[in-house]
Amino acid sequence: MQMNKTVLITGVAGLLGSRLADWIIENKPEYTVVGIDDLSGGFKENVNPKVKFWQMNLIEHPIENIFEVHKIDYVFHFAAYAAEGLSPFIRTYNYDNNLKSTARIINECIKHDVKRLVFTSTLAVYGHGDGGIFREEQQQAPIDPYGIAKYACEMDIQVAGLQHGLDWCIIRPHNVYGIKQNIWDKYRNVLGIWMYQHLNGMDMTIFGDGNQTRAFSYIDDSLEPLWNAAIRPEASKEIINLGGIEEISIKDASKVLREVIGSGNIVHLEGRHEVKHSIPTFQKSIDLLDFEYKTSMKQGLTEMWNWAKEQPM
Repeated sequence: MQMNKTVLITGVAGLLGSRLADWIIENKPEYTVVGIDDLSGGFKENVNPKVKFWQMNLIEHPIENIFEVHKIDYVFHFAAYAAEGLSPFIRTYNYDNNLKSTARIINECIKHDVKRLVFTSTLAVYGHGDGGIFREEQQQAPIDPYGIAKYACEMDIQVAGLQHGLDWCIIRPHNVYGIKQNIWDKYRNVLGIWMYQHLNGMDMTIFGDGNQTRAFSYIDDSLEPLWNAAIRPEASKEIINLGGIEEISIKDASKVLREVIGSGNIVHLEGRHEVKHSIPTFQKSIDLLDFEYKTSMKQGLTEMWNWAKEQPM
């Protein structure tokens, strides 16, 4: 009889972690899901009750205990403090919670012969990219400490593969949004920020003219591809952009959300230090992970808005 296999998800109370845990529990009953989160950016309510949950900080707490108690087959390392715009003002915290925490996870993966580490990086590693188009093979040139930390994590993981035989897959997701997002954090995804602002009687804010372009991804479209990043042989030691097929300006994205809500007012603030155009290539995610763009922005925002209205403010 085949023993149950076990996956570990760090950041299991956040958007990616909680929704992937839900997906695995619903679709892969032969797997046990173990989750770590310190609840600094996620919420206990997001965590599926079937997850074996450890409330821990990846920097200070004995995460080696988790690897000793559970025989971990695959690790999805999603835990991070993803506040790109804030990162220049919290440099030490940024490097601790992104680079140092990842180094500890890498060590445990090596020591316990984990079959593959799936790491979620960020399109922030590209910086301005090649005219705003981000291809996996191009040279990374991040413009803020958050992107620098994530790029360093990517390099450390690859070196661990060369030196210690660690198998890995690096995913660079793009502007993921959806149910279970932290809409209360003003440094995270702009769609959630606008929902929070509107629900609290505030104007929705746009930095600069709103002509910045992004490609948003509804979380549910990325769940099975994330799973494939762990189990597919062809995803071994690959770096893959995930999501973001439909390009849209920030001001047009706000228009779609206001159509969904049925009201809302936009206020423009002074422009800030950010990438003007951030559009990833996506063919590799289709070829290797079977990514499909199933959910239009209007459909995804409708589902997220219906959820957000029920949340405590």
